[in-house]
Amino acid sequence: MNTPAGGVQGGVRMVLRTEGFVVLACAVWLFAHTGTSWWTFALLLFAPDVALLGYLAGSRVGGLLYNGLHSYIGPLTLAAAAGGEGLGFAVALIWAAHCGLDRALGYGLKYASGFGHTHLGPIGRAR
Repeated sequence: MNTPAGGVQGGVRMVLRTEGFVVLACAVWLFAHTGTSWWTFALLLFAPDVALLGYLAGSRVGGLLYNGLHSYIGPLTLAAAAGGEGLGFAVALIWAAHCGLDRALGYGLKYASGFGHTHLGPIGRAR
């Protein structure tokens, strides 16, 4: 399978997807112990996908926005700033769960060349 520069395949791709699943599972488990409503979880789980609107401005802008909201940097920073408690921590866990879900499903960080070109290999029509 041809992948864009930096795209992974084989066992490394499976490790990264498994890692995403583990992040998802841990984030959900931790969220269950926050006391925050599951309605909040359901309402915010796909909120990072608002970044997809960036693709209306082109692949470069879309990729930057998508990567900004789908990297683990944001939720980890928010979790640390929240001190591991409260609504901020719960939102960080939901955000991390979303990123983990995307990785587990094979949706990697995007290259500027197009939505289908990801660090986990091609998706959609690019495949």
